[in-house]
Amino acid sequence: MAVKITSADKWFSKCIRERAGWQCEHCETQYPENSAGLQCSHFHGRGNYAVRFDPDNAFAHCTSCHYFLEGNPHEFTRWVRIQLGDGAYDILLEKKGHMDNARFARRDVKQKHKSEISRHYREQYRDMQAQRADGNSGRLVFVGYF
Repeated sequence: MAVKITSADKWFSKCIRERAGWQCEHCETQYPENSAGLQCSHFHGRGNYAVRFDPDNAFAHCTSCHYFLEGNPHEFTRWVRIQLGDGAYDILLEKKGHMDNARFARRDVKQKHKSEISRHYREQYRDMQAQRADGNSGRLVFVGYF
């Protein structure tokens, strides 16, 4: 069953891709802004609401790399551990079990236009665009909702 893309998903995905400067974080191919060829790739699937909107759980991957990593979980795990480092990787595993965050996120995304998560990531995206306009390049940092 496909997971519905909510407004919160849309803005979170834009943040992930903007953070990477619209470049695949695996193969380093550059994409134009808002390109459909660059996707928000979740390490722990989007069905896990506890980390669905966690910046450490998502990466900008081109379609090819996304499918490759999704189909090779041992390689994806190795790659994520390198990207995050062992400490942040272990914290992400702990966050995966936070049921209070999962319950809140599930309820919040049903609010559509009143979604706090959506509003938060829309603001983060606008802040990152302002940083780019000020000349900041490379991988940006943004604040996760939880």
